[in-house]
Amino acid sequence: MQTITQKVVAQSTDMNWKAGMAKVKITPETSMWMAGYGSRTSPSEGVLHDIWAKALMLEDAKGYRSVWVTLDLLGLPKAVSDEVRDQLKSKLNLDRSQIILNSSHTHTGPVLGNALVDIYPTTDADEALIDQYTEQLTQLLVDVVVQSSMEMEKVHLYAENGVARFQVNRRNNVESLLTEQTSLAGPIDHAVPVIKVERMDGSIKGIVFGYACHPTVLSLNKWSGDYPGFAQIELEKSHPGAMAMFFQGAGADQNPLPRRTVALARQYGRTLAAAVDAVLEEDMQAIESQLSTAYREIDLNLNQPPSRADLEAHCASARGYQLKWGQRLLEEAKKGEKFMESYPYPIQVWKLGDWPLFTLGGELVVGYANQLKKIFGQHSFVLGYTNDVMAYIPTAVILEEGGYEGASSQVVYGLPSIWSFNIESNIIQSMVELASTIEVEPQVNALLKK
Repeated sequence: MQTITQKVVAQSTDMNWKAGMAKVKITPETSMWMAGYGSRTSPSEGVLHDIWAKALMLEDAKGYRSVWVTLDLLGLPKAVSDEVRDQLKSKLNLDRSQIILNSSHTHTGPVLGNALVDIYPTTDADEALIDQYTEQLTQLLVDVVVQSSMEMEKVHLYAENGVARFQVNRRNNVESLLTEQTSLAGPIDHAVPVIKVERMDGSIKGIVFGYACHPTVLSLNKWSGDYPGFAQIELEKSHPGAMAMFFQGAGADQNPLPRRTVALARQYGRTLAAAVDAVLEEDMQAIESQLSTAYREIDLNLNQPPSRADLEAHCASARGYQLKWGQRLLEEAKKGEKFMESYPYPIQVWKLGDWPLFTLGGELVVGYANQLKKIFGQHSFVLGYTNDVMAYIPTAVILEEGGYEGASSQVVYGLPSIWSFNIESNIIQSMVELASTIEVEPQVNALLKK
């Protein structure tokens, strides 16, 4: 298990930050396979709108820096994330606690190398294109962060939460029956977290905002950022000179419904942009220029993998990517290879002034955001899909219930078995412990001290 923590404590009440922002287009220049839907039968066929990587470099009053990168991608695999972060350590002396790499999870972005390897019907030529794009992307991500570090200027930071209500818990509501329902079931998180980066002249330099909802409005074969892409476009139109950055929250079990048309993707983008504008038009909390960061990788255990006999029985009846998964594992079993027993799962905490921000890897279900907000306060920002997207991260209840998020998605991600039933307690306890290293306290502790 790898542990990296940093702690910076400022004694002043300085409100002046420094910030640098940069962006780079990451739209593939050639047709290639798109990520997110195993049912696709052909590669991309044009561009609805470009996709981007955007970076916000922050520096507090004591000179401590961190960078927040948002990506119009399904998710970064560990190999790419590690390479980017290793290069940033070498070039800018940023350790992993100081780097956020958050993917929007758009399903109209490109396939990356060594990610969801069993679900795409790719040829050797397709794989060569994917590997080439992945290598180019890695360098673009390093370069955009370096560029952001060269654009630093004095700013003020402000934070607050808004609200938008187009997400629907897909486990507890039937999409085809939605028009007949008069109420929705299941846990949700309608918060729209917003950070405003304001220049010293009062103009807006950057708008960093999030939502917890799958970008699966669109399933067409054209590159786009889905509703988050439209939201960023809308905000940049209404705030000339500002860069808008979208981050994905704990939206793994949340869908935008209804869906499947470009008009709806635009509608949800405008709805989200309007929610952000409502926050910007009201009083926001000024953030003291004090930054602390912490990072850790914890071992998430997997259950017992299938036996060779189990895999042979599976392959006898499976089809599509499930067959491909079974055949791959069966071949490994025949070679005597040992299956993965645990995964190094990334968790991270930032403290901006007194404002807590939590990042977790994988496709994080909304229950984690709700639980962390109960512990640390409803104002907390919670990000999933950060630094490594390796699988769905279910709560204990979802793991017991099974279904796609709890069980079958493990096959989609190529893992040999489902998670161990201590996954939720392990993650929450580890987050509380990590937060304490930079004095982010549970609400009950803060109340007891008053």
